[in-house]
Amino acid sequence: MQVIIGIDPHKASHTAVAVSGDEDELARLKVRASRTQVDTLLSWAAPFASRTWAIEGAEGLGFLLAQQLVTAGETVVDVPATLAARTRVLGTGRSNKNDPNDAMSVAVTALRTCDLRRVRSVGNSEVLRLLSKRNSDIGRQRSRTASRLHALLVELSPGGIAREINVSNASALLAGITPETAVEQTRYDLAHDLLDDIGHLDAQLKQSHSKIAQVVAASSTTVTDLFGVGPMTAAVLIGNTGDIRRFRNRDHFAAYTGTAPVEFSSGGRTVHRLSRRGNRTLNSAIHMAAVTQLRHHHSEGRVYFDRKVAEGKTKREAPALIEATRQQRRLPTAPRRRQPSRPLNNPVGPEGQAGTTRSQRDRSHILATGSSAKPPPDPSPTLRQPATTGRTDAPTNASNTPLDTERILLERRLRTGSVGVLRRRFCAFF
Repeated sequence: MQVIIGIDPHKASHTAVAVSGDEDELARLKVRASRTQVDTLLSWAAPFASRTWAIEGAEGLGFLLAQQLVTAGETVVDVPATLAARTRVLGTGRSNKNDPNDAMSVAVTALRTCDLRRVRSVGNSEVLRLLSKRNSDIGRQRSRTASRLHALLVELSPGGIAREINVSNASALLAGITPETAVEQTRYDLAHDLLDDIGHLDAQLKQSHSKIAQVVAASSTTVTDLFGVGPMTAAVLIGNTGDIRRFRNRDHFAAYTGTAPVEFSSGGRTVHRLSRRGNRTLNSAIHMAAVTQLRHHHSEGRVYFDRKVAEGKTKREAPALIEATRQQRRLPTAPRRRQPSRPLNNPVGPEGQAGTTRSQRDRSHILATGSSAKPPPDPSPTLRQPATTGRTDAPTNASNTPLDTERILLERRLRTGSVGVLRRRFCAFF
């Protein structure tokens, strides 16, 4: 008799429930998270010769327990938390939220679902995942420390440091400041402490980059052969992808990374929108590599984009370009930062809040992707794709704020679409 053992893992304890093929509960056990947790579970499950362990979040709180069971030779599958929660809520008699019901829903989900991911021992890719995460944490900590130092320097010297802050220019600025009051002296001392922290973080970043480069080189990966993929990006891609064999095809990988669009259709109107699902870390790495290719005219990705433009596609026809790519059986992609349409009587800025302006990063991105720095003419007040024939331009009105709002939204939608075209190249590589 096949037995499924569902486990609801927590930091301090784990709850296990064994169910039969008829979804009948056979036994349950709650063990304390300790060094003997695996031995206790195996002794309890010994009467069930043909058993499969189903762990909720085998890459989260259940990671250590899942790896220990795999090392002991057990069969373990990973049950997504959202799928198990749906089973519990829609089930009869066990919709209450508690550990035994959660473990029961995990087991029932594993019994009903045949394509759950089987947990395997982590390989060398886990080393790159840990190193890339550490490198990202150090970078974020340095950004926070630099922001605090900027705030103090502005209060000590008019204008502070206009450029990107580093140890040398901050030290030079502090050397020319003489505190006159107790408050200024405190700010001065705190600025020196933050400056020391930045120097320490810079040294850690340098060491982290060197270590990641060595591990990537030792792995003999060919991911770095792609233009725009350096050691740091390769570490993120390899580390967060893991065993590439767990993906059935490149479409499955695109869905996992969130680079494939999702359909949002109703009433005969078919619309594909940007996917917010998937691994956002992988999505960010692929996006950075695509932007890097667009910024270099000699790259393969930029040549591909220019070739599509030469075939008659324009930067304003990004949705049509994406559709043409999909018809060529390439990986479907979507605009990176497409914003939902808003009512014309609710003027907003390019980031979705009233009164905001386009950031320097957005302006540099437009120039980097080859589009004109001049604003395009005002389109008709709609975000729908225009017809190929018989189109008439709407009259422009400089005082009409809704038209300006629609122009900004359309410009962002089409600008980011050129980046989405290149994402399929990285997914196809895997």
